[in-house]
Parts: sequence; structure tokens; C-alpha cells
Amino acid sequence: MYVDEMLNCVDCGSKFAFTAGEQRFYEQKGFQNKPNRCLDCRQARKAQRGTSGGGAGMGGGAGRQREMFTATCNGCGGVAEVPFNPRGDKPVYCRDCFQSQRSAPSYR
Repeated sequence: MYVDEMLNCVDCGSKFAFTAGEQRFYEQKGFQNKPNRCLDCRQARKAQRGTSGGGAGMGGGAGRQREMFTATCNGCGGVAEVPFNPRGDKPVYCRDCFQSQRSAPSYR
């Protein structure tokens, strides 16, 4: 049984309703947390991030080119281009070696 609940917006501090219908929707989607922002602040935040939605890995980079770093592949010794700056404490793999590492069975 869902009952409308009043929440406080973390951005503007105003109270907003978390309706029974929204609660049902959140549960159906498997969301674990209640909304933190009122509708106006949610829309403003969404507009700030850009209209494409999602993170950089989901096409939401808004046209920005991802910075790539060059490293030596720990699998084949070739050149690996990766989207993070390798620190040296973990192995880095080229695209082919990475795919073979992911598809190899893990025995733990």
C-alpha cells in the first residue's frame, strides 16, 4: 500500500510530494532510493547535464571526445589505448587481450 509522502529537496530545500504512483513506479523499476530533488530541480539538473542523458559511457558525453592514454599491454606487449591513466598497480590490456581475458573461464 502506497501513501503520498512529503520529502525535502536537497537543492532548494522546498517540500515536494513523492506520490503513491511514483512510489509504485520506483518499486517496479527496482530503484532503492527515494528522489532527492523536487521536479523543478530535477529538470534543471537534467538540463545542466545536457539533453542526451546518461554518462560518458552511455553516449552522454555531449560531443566531447574521451581522453585516451597509451600503455603497454600486459598480455601481448603491444600498445594499448585506454580511457584512464594507468597507475602501474594493475595490469593494462589492449582491446584484443582484454576481450580474451573477459571471455576466459574464471576458476575461483
